[in-house]
Amino acid sequence: MSTETFHLPDVGEGLTEAEIVNWRVAPGDTVAVNDVLVEIETAKSLVELPSPYAGAVGELLAAEGATVEVGAPIITFVSDAASDTPVPALRQAQQPGEASAPEDEGGGAVLVGYGSGGGATSRRRKTPQRPVRASAKVFAKPPIRKLARDLGVDLADVTPTGADGEVTREDVMSQASQESVFRNIQTPEWGNVREETVPPRPAQPVGLARGLTPADPARSESIPVKGVRKATSSAMVQSAYSAPHVTVWKDVDASRTMELVRRLKTSPDFADVKVSPLLIMARAVIWAVRRTPMVNAAWIDTDGGAEISVRHYVNLGIAAATPRGLLVPNIKDAQDLSLRELATALQNLTHTAREGKTTPADQQGGTITITNIGVFGMDAGTPIINPGEAGIVALGTISQKPWVVDGEVRPRWVTTVAGSFDHRVVDGDGMSRFIADVASVLEEPALLVD
Repeated sequence: MSTETFHLPDVGEGLTEAEIVNWRVAPGDTVAVNDVLVEIETAKSLVELPSPYAGAVGELLAAEGATVEVGAPIITFVSDAASDTPVPALRQAQQPGEASAPEDEGGGAVLVGYGSGGGATSRRRKTPQRPVRASAKVFAKPPIRKLARDLGVDLADVTPTGADGEVTREDVMSQASQESVFRNIQTPEWGNVREETVPPRPAQPVGLARGLTPADPARSESIPVKGVRKATSSAMVQSAYSAPHVTVWKDVDASRTMELVRRLKTSPDFADVKVSPLLIMARAVIWAVRRTPMVNAAWIDTDGGAEISVRHYVNLGIAAATPRGLLVPNIKDAQDLSLRELATALQNLTHTAREGKTTPADQQGGTITITNIGVFGMDAGTPIINPGEAGIVALGTISQKPWVVDGEVRPRWVTTVAGSFDHRVVDGDGMSRFIADVASVLEEPALLVD
């Protein structure tokens, strides 16, 4: 028998380690190129690794739940060694215009999309293998291939725009848009079970002195810090102890925003997208950023000291509480989107996050973030700034409260808008003007018409 070893690859996002979440194959299974082998969890996303080989699975070298470093062996493949005629070494990544690796009638193992890290070779087999799908020859990283599968996009139909003919995320999304994949997507509901609960505390044995209870595993539980929780804790500590946070907030009469949301929900133009107060909040933040650009800037340490990078675009981050933990994907160039396009982008972002399909690229490059703590019934909070940004805005719950209007107390839809800012970048007057501008739009959405 001839054995090939597949090593954990860097999926293209600076990956250093990953957790083995779920094996999709077992020893003895026969796989084709691009069949999903395993689901791994990186610092910010779940990724399905496709098989670089066509053949039989030998041994699984990493257990589910184990954290594995990039380059470590995770699975082997076996082939029939009846023929000793060697097949050329596996190629690292097929470039556009290059011929496919030679294959005999038995089907040689072909590595596509990324390197195995092992430099292994393959031998011929007597057993015929299933034909390699046409899309296997497309130059695309594993996350892009998974995205294409999730959206029902055939990579063979996609026109690549990346370096050296590589298919990018934008290429796949563009193709999906043309095929109307995103029409009528419904955001999944939360499950009935939101978290695991700790078992009831056992009764203390009679006669045992207080504080001297015997060891009992039911009294406590140790949860390893890894994956999303590990990345989130590291980022929050970095932000909290490097950027001097200042938080300001303002109560807002959002009655006109609620009326606008009601009208948009009944509008034919928004019939197939979800509309919520978060949409108006997002639009308000984008509008207010133009008036106070420093809230969209970033403090950058350099060899000679430091500098402030002012971004003239808005990659709007949306903090999403998902079953896997806190994720902050962002909408790229949100300032260029119409209200409907922004609604669609928010819907897709939420759907992708709750399905556990958010990629590291989706979470990189953010310029300012919104956290909607109102969905949990919270009035206000002091959010921690996302690293690399200078501001984060929190939208509290919107509920009916007594409000003074023209000297009379009336029931109005009231919310609280809070914002935390990096005081190295934004002065008090700037952050105050920004929050006041956001509040003004929520009070009078007609300000968005300019």
